[in-house]
Amino acid sequence: MNGTEKEKLLGLSPDRLREAAVACGLKPYVGIQLAGWLYGKRVSGWDAMTNIGKDAKARLQERYVLGTAAPEAVAQSVDGTRKYLFPVSGGHAVEAVVIPDGERRTLCVSSQAGCRMGCRFCMTGRQGFKGQLDVADILNQFLGVPEPLTLTNAVFMGMGEPLDNYRAVSDAIEVLTADWGFGWSPKRITVSTIGVLPQLGAFLDEQKCHLAVSLHNPFPEERAAMMPVQKAWPVAQVLDMLRRHDFSGQRRVSFEYTLFAGFNDDKRHADALIRLLRGLECRVNLIRFHKIPDFPYEPASDAVMEAFRDRLNNNGIVCTIRASRGEDILAACGMLAGRRS
Repeated sequence: MNGTEKEKLLGLSPDRLREAAVACGLKPYVGIQLAGWLYGKRVSGWDAMTNIGKDAKARLQERYVLGTAAPEAVAQSVDGTRKYLFPVSGGHAVEAVVIPDGERRTLCVSSQAGCRMGCRFCMTGRQGFKGQLDVADILNQFLGVPEPLTLTNAVFMGMGEPLDNYRAVSDAIEVLTADWGFGWSPKRITVSTIGVLPQLGAFLDEQKCHLAVSLHNPFPEERAAMMPVQKAWPVAQVLDMLRRHDFSGQRRVSFEYTLFAGFNDDKRHADALIRLLRGLECRVNLIRFHKIPDFPYEPASDAVMEAFRDRLNNNGIVCTIRASRGEDILAACGMLAGRRS
């Protein structure tokens, strides 16, 4: 913390919150009260903390901020999906998406402002890297949406590469799953990655959340043309690491595969994908490509997507087509940009 910046309380453990209270000349139990409000009640403002006195709040506010912020804008899709624009560290903004589906209400969470992975078909990647989100920036996306207590699931599939900001993501997962935090089962959380190998190993060893790997092409040279990460961390090495871990009965590993017409959607690609994944307990999610500016490829047709899905299923690879949500508000896969109007 520098001379002008106050530390954020959101994301701190109960022990750290007790220390913060004591640093302000307050009793340690005030830190436990803070934890109850932030993580149990999931409030986003000081005024809601009715059992903490005015003097105590004033002392805390001299040194700390909660780390919460209301969304700057919201857009609603015709299918019920909502996209929220949140201010984050460094003066940037990120987007989070709430996807309702029956009794499920899934939050698509951002972990970075922009992204340095440079995937050609992703709006976030094409804008470049702007900054890391801290743990408060990540958790604020859970608190800042209306009725946060109704969220049932979370997917780290928003802006940024989660494993490129692994420490903050890991700290956020701790709050989400701890008994003193949100108390979620890790099985309610999925973390998506394009395969950042150094951090992938740590994730597999330390977390129990589901994993989704963005694959998109089984042929190394073709994948590298769309995803520069292939040159640094080839998908074959990613798969070698995954094969050394047992996913049965604990968590799920899936592969995301966006279909581009005439590029990666034919029998040759399906068969290569089958060979690549054979023997690994996993599933493949086919994703409809959503057109973005200055990118030449088109989405594959429904018939092609269904034929690709059926070929994988018929050869022992569980495969589904993910429903497209929020395209009309630029909230679908690959369309998040975090731009202020």
